[in-house]
Amino acid sequence: MSAAPRCALCSCLLLCGQTNLKSPQDLQVYIVNTDFTLRWNYTGNDTNVTFSAQYQLLGDFETNKAQWKELTGCQNVTGTKCDFSSALTEYYNRHNVRIRAERREEVSPWSSVFEMTPYLIAQIGPPGIELQSTNGVIKIKISPPEANQVRKMWISHLRFKYNLVIWENSSNAEFRSQIIFPDDIIDDLAPETTYCLKVQATLPSDLKEGLFSPIHCVKTTRKVKDLLCATNVSVFALNMEFYLHWSNQYKQHVSYNVQYLMGSFGFYYLRVEAVNEYNKSCLSNDVKVDPLVTNEIGPPGIKLDISDVLLHIQILPPGGSESEAMRNNYGLSYRVIYWKNSMNNEEEVKMKEIKQTLGTVSDLTPSTLYCVKVQAFSEIYNKSSHFSKEECIKTPGDKILPLIILATFVIALIAVLLVAMPLIFALYQAYSKIKYVFFPSCQPPLNIEGFGEQHFSSPYMSATEELIENCCILESITTEEISQCFLAQQVQSKRCRDTNSSLSEVIPLKRNPTRRVATAAGCSQCLLAYSCSCVLPQGALFPQNTAIRASMGRGKGRKDVHSLYYKENSSF
Repeated sequence: MSAAPRCALCSCLLLCGQTNLKSPQDLQVYIVNTDFTLRWNYTGNDTNVTFSAQYQLLGDFETNKAQWKELTGCQNVTGTKCDFSSALTEYYNRHNVRIRAERREEVSPWSSVFEMTPYLIAQIGPPGIELQSTNGVIKIKISPPEANQVRKMWISHLRFKYNLVIWENSSNAEFRSQIIFPDDIIDDLAPETTYCLKVQATLPSDLKEGLFSPIHCVKTTRKVKDLLCATNVSVFALNMEFYLHWSNQYKQHVSYNVQYLMGSFGFYYLRVEAVNEYNKSCLSNDVKVDPLVTNEIGPPGIKLDISDVLLHIQILPPGGSESEAMRNNYGLSYRVIYWKNSMNNEEEVKMKEIKQTLGTVSDLTPSTLYCVKVQAFSEIYNKSSHFSKEECIKTPGDKILPLIILATFVIALIAVLLVAMPLIFALYQAYSKIKYVFFPSCQPPLNIEGFGEQHFSSPYMSATEELIENCCILESITTEEISQCFLAQQVQSKRCRDTNSSLSEVIPLKRNPTRRVATAAGCSQCLLAYSCSCVLPQGALFPQNTAIRASMGRGKGRKDVHSLYYKENSSF
């Protein structure tokens, strides 16, 4: 019978309800790694019944347009299961699966549709295990699931974590579970004892746990102490900087490698591998590390600034401003302690808690030294740091007091000046009088002609009181201390007679305020001295070979007054 009449007959039988075949029930798909198995139940009593399945690949927007295709590996199956591992390759897309019973030209209705996404329902297969008993320990090497397969459900085997279950092969065995590395050592075992174990691969990020491997048993040996192995392995961490420490008992050349394994929920497992010069290695015991629990919070830094009424506190988070892990994971808060640094030991210490890195303190006392220290703490992890280094700053003084001091100083200065200036002026006048009388600036020269043996008894003696002979007063000249001698602005003509002679001579003098008295050397400074004598050359104002004499007195206005005397062909 051809395919077309057969299909038509089948359709007729279905429509007429004459088929006696029941539909398969309870469809289930089991996936381990990339192995796909379809299972179902069939309750009919029919013989020579086969089963054929179809699948439908569903896209995001093409659910109604997807076509049903034959499921390779599940066609004309006589049993109630089939393997269709080679049929599907899209592990992350949704699929629909259905199946029906067939007997010759007769077919049953399709079963209910089973909807699945392969990756979501797949199980992780068991890993491979290799064991070696040596020196009282068991060395184990684990192969990841799908190690020898071309097609892989799990993209990266580095994401796998392995759980070990080990127990002593005895009637009262106790099971012990631990996370292990792919290449690890199981220690803490009794010597010459048989242990059995199994291993499970997990993907913590996907919340998937795989199937356990087959059980393997091995007998331990006696342990010989190996000085090569690192001991006392420990972890210290401060501000998310981690340090691994261990002890070395091996005296020869040795190098160390640190291995780590990321466990579930952010745990890490660390161990140290020691390798000597003969390439022999030894692994230390594992150390379990929870970074946020192991880490210690360091003290924060602080900076202080002060204004008129506020003390500003800037807090530098532990680990510096770039340590985001400290700020994001711990939810740090800060405990600020501040006090007045004075001689009074009973000064109250005050405290305030803040969540920000900037804080202020008000109600400050002027001209007071305040000290501050800060502690960081985390309520989530119940951790706190040591207090920071103590910092101190002094508040500015009251502004009214400097103004009062300045005003007092200015007033006192003005009062001192008002009292001191008259006193200074009076002292200066007295000093000038005393200096002029007892310490005159000009002394009469001793070599004046005819006056070597005479001295003035008083600088205030007038010219008319002096004992003169055969002379007349020519003029009175008022001068200041200058380097040249000039005639006075007024020159008076006088008549002078010789009292011892009958002959009298009159010399008229004309008014000439700018004409010099004498220009000869030795007479240029004549009028500036108390008394002097000189001989004028021919052609001078006075007659030839006329001796002159000058004396000084005090005139009006307390200026020097010089009197000039002359006598022809005679000496004074």
